[in-house]
Amino acid sequence: MPDTFIKIASVTVGSGGASSIDFTSIPSTYTDLQLVFTARNTGSSNVFTQMTFNGNTSSYSYRGLYGSGSAASSFSASAAFIYVGDMDLSTYTANTFSSESVYIPNYAGSNNKSVSIDSVNENNATAAAAYLTAGLWSNTAAINRITLTPGGGNYAQYSTAVLYGIKNS
Repeated sequence: MPDTFIKIASVTVGSGGASSIDFTSIPSTYTDLQLVFTARNTGSSNVFTQMTFNGNTSSYSYRGLYGSGSAASSFSASAAFIYVGDMDLSTYTANTFSSESVYIPNYAGSNNKSVSIDSVNENNATAAAAYLTAGLWSNTAAINRITLTPGGGNYAQYSTAVLYGIKNS
């Protein structure tokens, strides 16, 4: 069980939006990583967050469960990224943001990297949804960079991401 969460870095998107959120030079001195972020997209059609490591766009796969309150399903893919979750769109209720939590155990180890993701988007209408996703990066390199990119549009102003290092005592 982790004893200490230490903030490594945080990003808050400014006016005009951002095409990505990038954490670089991640030190290898922690046991695990926890990434927590809230996001809103400038677009008006279905947009999700993509996550990559170390600038690499290959060897990713993921499986997930989805629920909307009226339907449930599962999904899986091999892709150039790990699917994190859908974002709130510009057409959603004003000032609402999706929430995502990404846990990356043993990120500096020499095994393939697994990821656990819990995400929800929020809208005071029928378009809200929740996702549980398990991802895998089939690469043994230590993670020293995490990039979040919308599948379309940009991150809207006030979208925020915080990266924590976790140390076991």
